[in-house]
Amino acid sequence: MPLLFIAGPCVVENETVVFTVAEHLAHLRQRFGVDLFFKASYRKANRTSIRSFSGIDRYVALEILARVRGQFGLPVLTDIHESWEVDEVATYVDALQIPAFLCRQTDLLVAAGRTGKPINIKKGQFAAPEDMTKAVEKVRTSGTHQIFVTERGTTFGYHDLVVDMRSLVRMRSSGAAVIYDATHSLQQPSIGDVSGGMRSLIPHLARAAVAVGVDGVFFETHPDPAHALSDAATQLPLPYAERFIEQLLEIDTLVRRNRWTDDVLD
Repeated sequence: MPLLFIAGPCVVENETVVFTVAEHLAHLRQRFGVDLFFKASYRKANRTSIRSFSGIDRYVALEILARVRGQFGLPVLTDIHESWEVDEVATYVDALQIPAFLCRQTDLLVAAGRTGKPINIKKGQFAAPEDMTKAVEKVRTSGTHQIFVTERGTTFGYHDLVVDMRSLVRMRSSGAAVIYDATHSLQQPSIGDVSGGMRSLIPHLARAAVAVGVDGVFFETHPDPAHALSDAATQLPLPYAERFIEQLLEIDTLVRRNRWTDDVLD
């Protein structure tokens, strides 16, 4: 199966930003013949500061996401944060995402699984790769079997993350598809009033992750990252998305053609 992509702006800022990104990504999906989920959070619950942007009216945001499905033909993924909202949000989108800080929340995972929709579980910055097996089990036993686990970096001292490429292999023990988050992995959490980041390293680590042999790549992209209302330091400029996807597909093709069996060095 070709490399899967999960991409879109960090959060629903307004209809213009969402539709601009969706139109571009729909074009790229068709050009490259890849599976692509459009991702945007309808609201943000985990913010650095009380002054940080957390989203527009929740129903307006969900309606915008629903229109992405109809107008651009893209399956849509968004975050959920509490078990009470799961069923309602699921009526607007095609897939649900568990944020990294909530990957141990049993009630939330079980409620997500009961929707029967694909579920993407972000690995907590505090969690070991093998911990994701337990999170996947909570979702799978409640009804959903299309599950992704996403590596988004591990806390490395204060205000920094590091990506252990070994985790991309070790998370396969969960039995779920393994996704690499190319943009959140380069955040510098809570470094100021908003999280910082190292955007220039996004393509480098993404190429490394695909060379390891992931099933998909997650990245946030925006028409004007410097003025994005959330994650401005790490969103990929939208015009770069085409070359970014193209490069990763080239590496993925090479890796899949020359992939060793798992037991070669065991």
